[in-house]
Amino acid sequence: MKDTIQQRIQEGGEELVGLSHRIHANPELAFEEVRASRWVADALAGGGFDVQHGCYDLPTAVRATIGSGPVHVGICAEYDALPDIGHACGHNVIAAAAVGAGLGLASVVDDLGLTVTVLGTPAEEGGGGKILMLERGAFEGLDAAMMVHPAAVEMTAMPGTAVSQLDVSYEGRPSHAGAYPERGINAADAFVVAQTAIGLLRQQTRSTDKIHGVVTEAGTTANVIPETSRGRWIVRSDTAEDLAALKDRVLRCFEAGGLATGCDLSTDHVAPDYADLRPDPTLLALYRANAVELGRAFPDLPPGAGGGAATDMGNVSHHVPTIHPILGLDCLPAVNHQPEFTAAAATGAADRAVLDGATALAWTAADLASRGARPPS
Repeated sequence: MKDTIQQRIQEGGEELVGLSHRIHANPELAFEEVRASRWVADALAGGGFDVQHGCYDLPTAVRATIGSGPVHVGICAEYDALPDIGHACGHNVIAAAAVGAGLGLASVVDDLGLTVTVLGTPAEEGGGGKILMLERGAFEGLDAAMMVHPAAVEMTAMPGTAVSQLDVSYEGRPSHAGAYPERGINAADAFVVAQTAIGLLRQQTRSTDKIHGVVTEAGTTANVIPETSRGRWIVRSDTAEDLAALKDRVLRCFEAGGLATGCDLSTDHVAPDYADLRPDPTLLALYRANAVELGRAFPDLPPGAGGGAATDMGNVSHHVPTIHPILGLDCLPAVNHQPEFTAAAATGAADRAVLDGATALAWTAADLASRGARPPS
């Protein structure tokens, strides 16, 4: 059965690599993946899947299902890009591998007793598309949810942290900075106070806690006291519970900026909070064995390697047995979210990752079907 799956994926290899390259060459931001989601939907429809495009109140979400077996496996495709640097996280590889896994399983679902659903999930890069789909029932009834993700080196599981993303703004009062400074309320100064407080806070946080952000607006000319300042900040911690406590402390730092300067503070969540990733050990063992059989090697990495990244697949993992293994592109020193990784995501190593990732996922689904049930919790 696995030979049949691999043969089907290899036969469609040119189309799968072409899909990866097409998405890579046409980057679309979160919730704007109009072309990529359509290409994924069309490829699955051509393989016999029952496809819905624009589901769960998300115009670029996809649900494609085939089979009616008792074991129901979900395979997640991501396809959003990053601002300015395109597919610097390799979501083109993820999408093509997910499509390949689905097509590889399509011809054997009845023999395996499988139902396969490929979910096109928009806006992983900050928008929390999977969280919205989870809340709207997309993952109900699944025995497992799986995907692969490219990075510089191979890993069985990404150590995903819990994350909160905040838009922060201050409103003050403008004035002539030279003639009437006493009549102004400086919104830029509020961020200076807040960032100083955050810098001091870091002395009393755990080494795995991370707080980082950018000021995107803080005035336009030196002789006018800034009326408005804006920024985007990210808070990370090991677990959702730890994140909630850390976020409260960070918010007090922003409140201090407003209090010290007299500015009005506004904060808004960019997306739902991302939970920590909890991969299922049974599924991971099955996937790793399949990846090794395909010739992929897992190097010994120091503790904490790759830590600090986050994914909305973490929220899924709290409800459904989940895996999120990493496909190494052997591209160091280039790492995710660098322009050099954008280039690496359309190389021969990335093309191989598409086919190996598709095959390893499909084989893992076949292994799960042979057991006849969801992994033990």
